[in-house]
Amino acid sequence: MTVSSTPAGRVLFAATASLLFTAAACAGTSSSTVAGDLPETSIEVDATTTSTTATTTTTTAPPRPPADTLTMEKLTRITGDISPKSVVASDDGVVTAQNMMYRHTVTAYDADGNLIATVPDSVTLSEFGIDKEGEYSGAPVEAAFMPGGEAVYVSNYSMYGPGFREGSDKCSPSDGTPPSYLYRISTETWQVDQVIPTGAVPKYVAVTPDGSTVMATNWCTYDMTIADVETGEVRHTVPIGRYPRGIALSPDGATAYVAIMGGSEVVAVDIASGQVVRTLGVGLGPRHLVMGPEGRYLYVTLNKEGKVAKVDLDSGEVVAKVATGTHPRSMDISADGTALYVVNYSSDDVSKLATSDMSILQTVPAGHHPIGISYDASTGRIWVANYSGSIDVWNDVEANA
Repeated sequence: MTVSSTPAGRVLFAATASLLFTAAACAGTSSSTVAGDLPETSIEVDATTTSTTATTTTTTAPPRPPADTLTMEKLTRITGDISPKSVVASDDGVVTAQNMMYRHTVTAYDADGNLIATVPDSVTLSEFGIDKEGEYSGAPVEAAFMPGGEAVYVSNYSMYGPGFREGSDKCSPSDGTPPSYLYRISTETWQVDQVIPTGAVPKYVAVTPDGSTVMATNWCTYDMTIADVETGEVRHTVPIGRYPRGIALSPDGATAYVAIMGGSEVVAVDIASGQVVRTLGVGLGPRHLVMGPEGRYLYVTLNKEGKVAKVDLDSGEVVAKVATGTHPRSMDISADGTALYVVNYSSDDVSKLATSDMSILQTVPAGHHPIGISYDASTGRIWVANYSGSIDVWNDVEANA
């Protein structure tokens, strides 16, 4: 496959390689809407060596104030040939947008929003040991970075080519919807370097903190794929329930919590065995999940209730629910765990909540149909994918700064 990129006049340090690209912006947006779907510290070292001594000076940036004391301030809006379904930050200065079937690309940006690469979703499956000849296209929907940022896994809603047909959000395991694939994209080369089979219409993606395991929820086959990162082999296919979507991992990476959007429950899956070990009632239409940094609380957007729930994993009880805007979809949590950021799809805005009491701290306008959101721990910035064809970026700053 080929990678389209443009010289940037700046150096991007991503994972283990230095890449040079240029910001490029292309005109044009998409008015496509979602059908039925009712992602800190910087250390600078100055080393000086003489013939007899070596001196190393380390400067550490001061800790960022608690996120729930900060205010979202608009930084920029990114446009171009995009229709992002999701955005995901690597936490070391790289953000990707997954442009689904309308643009057939993944676009990558530096921390300031400059375009560094455009990766087409076309692959030759036979090059990855899959018995299908010719070139096939995907439809990037969600993504998850490897812990070191050296690669990003992307789910493909559908594949396009002989033997495939476009997926749908109205489906079931018996309707013949073809399976799809995860792509792994190297952030050194910006090329697909691994392909892993999934079920039909994979949605959310997660990678364990040790980087050994990747998983994806399969919307139409009602299950979850758990695969080995090193070999690309599927370890388990776990039955979940009707329309599985969001995944949140326990801090130790042993348990995956999975939202059953076609019901009212979240299930806990033991990743090593591939067994469901716990079921939690959380409310109607759970869509997206995030885990608090200490693993005590799980946060859930409830698509059918229009609320965000806070679940105490010790007791299994929902301890709070709050209404944000209209149709809360995706969310993310600050690195310190004090703030949640929620996109409200139909009211075109973003809500910031305090996790302590689930009070709404701020509501800011976004583009049309905000659908994806990611918190970049390296900068404290909040990235929002607007499905209508743009990405908004905010700084979280002190009110009087």
